[in-house]
Order: sequence, then structure tokens, then C-alpha cells
Amino acid sequence: QVQLQESGPGLVKPSQPLSLPCTVSGGSITTNYYSWSWIRQPPGKGLEWMGAIAYSGSTYYSPSLKSRTSISRDTSKNQFSLQLSSVTPEDTAVYYCTRGSPPRYSDYATHDYWGQGTQVTVSQ
Repeated sequence: QVQLQESGPGLVKPSQPLSLPCTVSGGSITTNYYSWSWIRQPPGKGLEWMGAIAYSGSTYYSPSLKSRTSISRDTSKNQFSLQLSSVTPEDTAVYYCTRGSPPRYSDYATHDYWGQGTQVTVSQ
């Protein structure tokens, strides 16, 4: 069984960078043809796909977030991470890591495995 586990700081101050790792078990992040995404949900709002890294290492980002979003991976740890810069209170959300499949990487409705989510609050 594939399992994904997010790990977050909980509280982040405005303008500081956010770094969220996702550890994957039960499957390799380099296995054809899966992709690994970050999705968030602000309070009272819908899900927003942020970006993904494919099994090959190629990355893809939401146009609205690509200027301050980066996704990387550490294959030795079977882990991929989200970096979000210049955070504001509008970035407060529950952040999820998920598994998808190209060309469906941005279609989160089709993603088959999700982490439990981690709450990130941006505040002084």
C-alpha cells in the first residue's frame, strides 16, 4: 500500500519561506509513470493544485504560483518537498501531498493516494 506523510512547521511568519517534505512508503517516487503533487485547501475554500514532480524528475507548476513555488526530491529518502517563498496569510491552508499520473498531474480529482494533510498557518 502506498502511503504519503506530510511534515510541516505548523506556524510560519509572513515573508518567510515554507518548506514541506512528503515521505512516500510502499512505492518508489521514480516508478513509471507516476507524478507526485502538492495540493492545498484554504479555510472554507476549495482545493488548489500547486505543482508536481514526475517520476523522471520533471516539474510542473500552477501558473498562479510558479513564481514562488519549487518542488524537489530526494530519491535516497523516497521523499519530495514543497518550497513556497514570500508567504502571506492567504497561504494559510491544509497542505496535501498526493500521487497522480501524467498527463493527469494537475487533475487532483483523479489522484489515487493522498497524505493526511498538514495545517500551515501564516501569522505574526
